[in-house]
Amino acid sequence: MGGEKVQMRKQLGLLNGVAIILGIIFGSGIFITPKEVLVKTGSVWASLTVWTLCGVLATLGALSYAELGTTLAQSGGDYHYINEAYGPLPAFLYLWDAIFVFVPSTNAIMALTFANNILSPIFPNCPIDPIAKKLIAAVTICFFTFINGYNVKFTTRLQTVFMFTKISALLTIMVGGIVYICKGGTEHFEDGWAGTKTSIGDWSVGIYSGIFAYSGWNYLNFMTEELKDPFKNLPRAIYISLPLVTSIYVIANVAYLAVLGPNGVRATEAIAVDFAIAILGFMRWVMPFLVAMATVGGLTVHIMTSSRMCFAGARNGHMPELLAHINMHSMSPVPSLIFLMLVSMVMLIPDNLTTLITYCSVVESFFTTLSCSAVLWLRYKKPDLPRPIRVPTWIPVTFVVVSTILLLVPILSEPVAVVAGVLITLAGVPVYWALIRAKPEKVRDLSTKFTHTCQKLFMSAVEEKDD
Repeated sequence: MGGEKVQMRKQLGLLNGVAIILGIIFGSGIFITPKEVLVKTGSVWASLTVWTLCGVLATLGALSYAELGTTLAQSGGDYHYINEAYGPLPAFLYLWDAIFVFVPSTNAIMALTFANNILSPIFPNCPIDPIAKKLIAAVTICFFTFINGYNVKFTTRLQTVFMFTKISALLTIMVGGIVYICKGGTEHFEDGWAGTKTSIGDWSVGIYSGIFAYSGWNYLNFMTEELKDPFKNLPRAIYISLPLVTSIYVIANVAYLAVLGPNGVRATEAIAVDFAIAILGFMRWVMPFLVAMATVGGLTVHIMTSSRMCFAGARNGHMPELLAHINMHSMSPVPSLIFLMLVSMVMLIPDNLTTLITYCSVVESFFTTLSCSAVLWLRYKKPDLPRPIRVPTWIPVTFVVVSTILLLVPILSEPVAVVAGVLITLAGVPVYWALIRAKPEKVRDLSTKFTHTCQKLFMSAVEEKDD
């Protein structure tokens, strides 16, 4: 290797950063949650309001993360910020939930959505075998884990291609909708507030569905150490990506509602495909392909970024030592990639994804709120930290207050998801004290033997620090 240090390479530029953010956000959400948002809010204009509000909230959060990412310029994202602000136990609980619940669940949702869009055109008039769908999803997760482990630079180039594929899919929807509206298709907006629900619980679930579609705006922070000139490129990538995403999402939903109408959106199981059937004619076969490519692109970048979070946790002693190792050829965290791949495969077993989406959104939103509050706490706790970017105080305050209110509502509307989230999170506390703080000798010995075996298997080594 020519004496090269075993450590993450700085090889991601601004375009790569934008591609990563867009690649994560433009996953499966915009193709599966518009129906849920409309059902829970009840009307056309109410659903569009939710999509706009979720975009504004994501932008405020991303701006707060720009300060965090340039102040604490290490990989790991939320895990690193929570650890620095609030200590090891909250950071471990974030890692516990992320690695065992919402990261692999999101991988499973994206892979299943990809499989569904691949199989639907092949078997247009018959139900798809769930086992076949899950097998294709499993193969997809395994394949893109291999690609991520083989070559990071190739993965980011591939991600740039996927980004333009996703934008093509959404542009097709937006242009088709705009043309339809210009031809006079505005009847569904004339009494657009009719049917609006007044239940706070329903609105909160609708907002969480929208939040799920925007999720991923913070994932570039997981890869700060691999970003060239992060003090410039991290905030620039955020400033470019979030307004673009919000505009595209709102216009895409306008197009869905204009062409399919609220009743059509409520009845659909594959909204982009039904949209294509209604407006693209003989070209309708293109949409399932574009949606599949958009979804698999989101899966690829999600696998890449989440493995860095796992790597950062292991580097701090909150996960097995092996997960902090880097492959000596590709300089990627191969053990972390394989570990998350295995957990993601387990998440393919359940059949009900709606509850999974709500649960993932609630739990992840809690930790995102905690991370953004770290902006304020670190200003008080460590005022002398260099802050290349210092956002106005009202930005993190607004995000934390609104997110906290949204976290309280599901206690009444979705108690099962909330209770499940609390119980799984609290289950990490005894694990932390028994295995992380106490570190029993037998556990250490087993971990060492396992690490040495896997080092040979994965050709991996501990990261070398700069002098």
